[in-house]
Amino acid sequence: MTALTLSTAGAATLRADALVVGVAKSGKTLVVAPGAEAVDKAFEGRLAAVLETLGASGAEGEATKLPAPAGLKAPVVLAVGLGSAPEDGESFGAETLRRAAGTAARILTGSKKAAFALPIATADDASAIAEGALLGAYAFTAYQENGKDAKKPLAEVALLGAKPRDKAHKAAAERAQAVAEEINRARDLINMPPNDLTPAAFAAAAQAAGKEHGLKVQILDEKALAKGGYGGILGVGNGSENPPRLVRIAYTHARAEKTLALVGKGITYDSGGISLKPAGHNETMKCDMSGAAAVFSAVVAAARLGLEVNVTGWLALAENMPSGSATRPGDVLRMYSGKTVEVLNTDAEGRLVLADALTRASEEHPDAIVDVATLTGAMVLALGNRTFGIMANDDDYRSAIHEIAEEVGEQSWPMPLPADLRKGMDSPTADIANMGERMGGGLVAGLFLQEFVGEGITWAHLDIAGPAFHEGAPYGYTPKGGTGSSVRTLVKLAERTAAGEL
Repeated sequence: MTALTLSTAGAATLRADALVVGVAKSGKTLVVAPGAEAVDKAFEGRLAAVLETLGASGAEGEATKLPAPAGLKAPVVLAVGLGSAPEDGESFGAETLRRAAGTAARILTGSKKAAFALPIATADDASAIAEGALLGAYAFTAYQENGKDAKKPLAEVALLGAKPRDKAHKAAAERAQAVAEEINRARDLINMPPNDLTPAAFAAAAQAAGKEHGLKVQILDEKALAKGGYGGILGVGNGSENPPRLVRIAYTHARAEKTLALVGKGITYDSGGISLKPAGHNETMKCDMSGAAAVFSAVVAAARLGLEVNVTGWLALAENMPSGSATRPGDVLRMYSGKTVEVLNTDAEGRLVLADALTRASEEHPDAIVDVATLTGAMVLALGNRTFGIMANDDDYRSAIHEIAEEVGEQSWPMPLPADLRKGMDSPTADIANMGERMGGGLVAGLFLQEFVGEGITWAHLDIAGPAFHEGAPYGYTPKGGTGSSVRTLVKLAERTAAGEL
């Protein structure tokens, strides 16, 4: 776990393995960003010129290493690009700082300590840099034989320019560390192989975290699910030797005036069931529990931050496998709500487990419900690999979540719930089918889920199928593999709810 400190030392005097500074583009000129004045002085005011000679342009995502001159205690200077320099009186955006810090932390893997002399004008800037560095330092090596010998993540991040005695700066750093650690918890779960992360193992992880952080955890096993009539969760899990679970993990605050319910899709492996996924589409399906991981981590983060809001997480956990006991296309399931669903495609299983969890969450009459799921490939086709879709039964609430996501640096886009697509899910056999029109499939899935939300309850659905699992090369603070998508949005949503803004 990477340590975080706020240092009062100057960039020239702090002992570290590397000094991280920012550079930006001002027209056609490379300029050194605020925070690195002492470093530039050590280069006799020629740091930008030296970097330009080495080919640096100041573009975001760019990083240039160079040996430190006499006058600096650190042996290496790492210059990271911040893009275009802001206009006079303005500062660099939080996401720009977050990504730059993440890039630096990734490059400095194996280092014991790095000093970050990036621009800090406000406590929010300090938070963004800390968060980016801690997320960029993430690595998942638990299953590598040479993991003990491999380079370890950056061990310590020292923020220069932050004010350790200032309450706002100290609180910002503490928040950044708590949120980053919970995002990394979600990443660990997403990256864990499905032979180890079964529904029961996921439930046990929630139980352990609950004990550590004072959360109330209730776990319904397959017998309790059958007794309670959770036909959706059981229908998905029937084909697996690893039975399903429904986990309720709750954080409460004595002064809370509102309750936020979070529901996460937790398919610990999705083969597609009888509607089997083809080769090339099932290799990364351990990530189909990313929604549940995000919800779990967000609840723990709310507890660690002591937010004055009640946050209840519902983790709908199952493994979708083909076998003689698996649900077949054409089967009809009686859901927890009492509605019947004709299963036309067993690979549209996420909406089935979510439906039961949404109904159960609605029984507690929360002020709002937000579900999170890697739900549809259609959303990836619509929005790409880095943007999640937002649907809701309240336009203002959808807009608020979109604004929150953009504020915390998570790309998202509001999506509609067209009423005309509902007819495509009409079934001659059951109350509703789990499939509808192919075009607009992500919206159809949202319409299906809406059927199981309690009357009068504000609800939103986040389809994180695109950004939940990154298969390309790492960038910024985003690693290859599980990303922890939507955790930051959920935590900020809880904060806004606690403040009475929603």
